[in-house]
Amino acid sequence: MKRTSAGLLVVLALFAAGGGYLLDQLLTAGGRATFTPSLLLPVLLLLIAAAALGVAWPVRRSVRSGIRIDPFRALRAATLARASSLVGALMAGFGAGLLVFLLSRPIDPPVGSTVAMLALIGSAIVLVIAALIAEQFCTLPKDPDDSEPRDLAPEPGRGH
Repeated sequence: MKRTSAGLLVVLALFAAGGGYLLDQLLTAGGRATFTPSLLLPVLLLLIAAAALGVAWPVRRSVRSGIRIDPFRALRAATLARASSLVGALMAGFGAGLLVFLLSRPIDPPVGSTVAMLALIGSAIVLVIAALIAEQFCTLPKDPDDSEPRDLAPEPGRGH
């Protein structure tokens, strides 16, 4: 499994920022209030960050101690870390798009909305960083068997 690239995270954040900006633009064009995320969302993102690190830590500990670990456990932890980094990038971009829309308006934005957007962006960035660290924790050393070339010829006596 390849590591999550910074380019992918940036592209996701940019698309989500455009989506957040467009959402608020459409809401205000329709005469509705701008979208403000709940203050529980940043808390949830921080809990996901802690979970990703918590799942990846035993994998790191076993790799450092030299104890062989189930590769599927490491893969599950790495998959959670990768998904968390993607969600974090999307949430950071979405919050940034909402914040840019609020700050581009001719009136001063409400303090509660600004704080909610900044909390969302900050916790999403923490999630991305924690997820990338968790993904690093799940890097297993190469198996010695993987470095030896394998004989692709069929064994004598076996018909293929």
